Amino acid sequence: MSDRPARTEEEVLDAIERRRRRPVRKLLDDRITLSHGAGGKATHTLVEALFLAELRNPLLEPLGDSAVFEAGADGAGGPRLAFSTDSYVVRPLFFPGGNIGELAVNGTVNDIAMSGARPLVLSAGFIIEEGFPIADLQRVVASMGAAARAAGVAVVTGDTKVVERGKADGLYINTAGIGVMEREFDLSPAAVRAGDRVLVSGTIGDHGTAVMIARGDLELEVDLESDSAPLAELTAVLLDAVGDGVRCLRDPTRGGLATVLAELALETELSIMIEEPALPIRPAVHGACEILGLYPLYIANEGKLAAIVAPEAAEAALAALRSHPLGQDAAIVAEVREEPPGLVLLRTAIGGSRVVDMLAGDPLPRIC
Repeated sequence: MSDRPARTEEEVLDAIERRRRRPVRKLLDDRITLSHGAGGKATHTLVEALFLAELRNPLLEPLGDSAVFEAGADGAGGPRLAFSTDSYVVRPLFFPGGNIGELAVNGTVNDIAMSGARPLVLSAGFIIEEGFPIADLQRVVASMGAAARAAGVAVVTGDTKVVERGKADGLYINTAGIGVMEREFDLSPAAVRAGDRVLVSGTIGDHGTAVMIARGDLELEVDLESDSAPLAELTAVLLDAVGDGVRCLRDPTRGGLATVLAELALETELSIMIEEPALPIRPAVHGACEILGLYPLYIANEGKLAAIVAPEAAEAALAALRSHPLGQDAAIVAEVREEPPGLVLLRTAIGGSRVVDMLAGDPLPRIC
């Protein structure tokens, strides 16, 4: 660790603001490509250079999993709420361990939970292709109902559109959700400090690998299911045990754990050192990735969280996660450091180190 004094919260907030306000140096492409939806570098550039530039406002500025705001008149005095939305275009629609309906509920529930809120209600919008089997639609909606009940939320409003045959890959779903903030402290990159530890709640890369194999393009016989699951209860267990010792939570979906940590390092102008031997990876995921030349750090998850916690709270946080069925494989996998600022490094099993950047390209399209 560096001998430099820890930065104050005001200094970290100022660093985040400078990053948000600086011009994006990379030029946007002339056309949208699949990589713009993969959650990596292209997505990051598109969001900052186009969407944030045109839609900038104080609630959007942090670019978190959810927007957090007060619901009273003039935005003050009412309950603090978290609001999030996500769209699901996974292919195939049905995969080992779940389907697009369950995924659409869990994904938005988890985005809300990462802000520290308790999810309350969801909306659901369906874009259905002409000719889609009613039996498949019923199966999807039934799984959404079961997932909502398991997550303790209700789907309270929605919309349905039908498009011409061949225009929607069968079915697309959008869900949006609202949660209530029940704790006084905020979870934010601004709270992250050198010396903090990074925990993951379980094995990484399960969802993306399971979906990839389910497509049938690869002749791999692997017993592997998606990890799709609602994380609100697990998050509550962690926050109840550690409180404001939790600095920040992230949902490592598109782009995987590597991209989430790379974004966090850039936002805070700190460094993160990942310990490769500590990463929990199923043998099936490791083997499939080796065959395909992929790395599990970049593979999507749909039922795992990454928690940045104070060093003195790390062991208590680990015990809390492991006390819950969804966190039994939790591990401490990284440490936040001062140097080199803005970079994530991986210390390999043989003792070397290398830079871990955001996902580049689109190795696994349509995983959520």
